[in-house]
Amino acid sequence: MALNNPAFNSPAFQDPRAVKSYPGGPQAAGLGAQTQFATGSRAATDAATNAQLEGMYAAPAAGAHQTDRMTVEDTVVKTLGLFAILVVTAVVGWVWTLGALSPAQATGLSVLPMILGGLGGFVLAMVIIFTSRKKVRPALIFAYAALEGLFVGGISAFFEFQFPGIVVQATLATLAVVGVTLALFASGKIRASKKATKIFMIAMFGYLAFSLLNLVLMWTGVSDSAFGLRSEPSPLFGIPWGVLIGVFVVIMAAYSLVLDFDSIQQGVRNGAPRQLAWMGAFGIMVTVVWLYIEILRIIAILRGSD
Repeated sequence: MALNNPAFNSPAFQDPRAVKSYPGGPQAAGLGAQTQFATGSRAATDAATNAQLEGMYAAPAAGAHQTDRMTVEDTVVKTLGLFAILVVTAVVGWVWTLGALSPAQATGLSVLPMILGGLGGFVLAMVIIFTSRKKVRPALIFAYAALEGLFVGGISAFFEFQFPGIVVQATLATLAVVGVTLALFASGKIRASKKATKIFMIAMFGYLAFSLLNLVLMWTGVSDSAFGLRSEPSPLFGIPWGVLIGVFVVIMAAYSLVLDFDSIQQGVRNGAPRQLAWMGAFGIMVTVVWLYIEILRIIAILRGSD
């Protein structure tokens, strides 16, 4: 699908013709057709051949290493590896920001980890996305995970300093959204569609326009609230706009995860090269971090309005 996460911009995720050959494709079918027991003479296979065939059938299915093709299992392993890197550097960003392990022991807050991680991660993400069609570089994706960890750790420390316990709340909520989305996708109860994806893209452009406008208003001092227009009460029972918009964005992020899962599934069906599993893992990380930041902001707005 062309309108999904840009991490999945490789044709192998979208068009089966982009992969010339893959296990189970026409070549395999042709081979099977040639080995049918069409004549009586073929039925007299000797014992050695039978034993060899039985051994082949009894052998475990070929994995990503043997086929050099993308698999769901290999993508999951790579995703977990990237998140492990993110967690480690998030701890570094947390301690660097607070100057201590606990917000209660913080002597001052440093914005450096958040700035370095945010800007560095964004630039690296653009490089990864625009160069992945020619060559996937896992080292760049590792570096992105590390920088993203600094950003997540830094911004989490800032929010935790102001609202104790908010990081645990946001983390649990993020895991719940990811888990429910994955379960619904695996059960077949939710799927990506062209119509829904077009609506998703329109909503994304609208959200980006609102975010830029809000940022300009905050920079120019027109809005002096902590979250700009997001902190302003809405006509709906006085609920802050940031909460209403945030819930909508969380739904968009959940659908983005569905698009990610669908692209990975499509890549596996198309016999995409194994290296593209790194792009699948990268795409999921981008979406999950976005989801976490939005949930963190929603909770902060709710707690700040108490």
